[in-house]
Amino acid sequence: MNEIDTVFKALADPSRRELLDRLHAQNGQTLTELCRGLDMARQSVTQHLGVLEDANLISVEREGRSKLHYFNAVPIHEIYERWIRKFERDRLDALSALKTKLERS
Repeated sequence: MNEIDTVFKALADPSRRELLDRLHAQNGQTLTELCRGLDMARQSVTQHLGVLEDANLISVEREGRSKLHYFNAVPIHEIYERWIRKFERDRLDALSALKTKLERS
């Protein structure tokens, strides 16, 4: 599997996206901090963090006995550059407005 596939696979899971949102809001959290408020076992969170680390979406730094987790936006930016930016902004805005209008009808 190539790098971009690994990133897409990591982003496909809502639990992993939640962890990324939490790290984006407050970078440098421990496993215990990331587990707070999640309806998920600590081992599951650890496994999700491993997938995110393999995809280079987070980095881990040891601080004493703790491991701090940091969000890395570079892979997401690369997806933007490769898959989103090439589309015209106006066209995307028009499609988004149409979608919103149709959903309200």
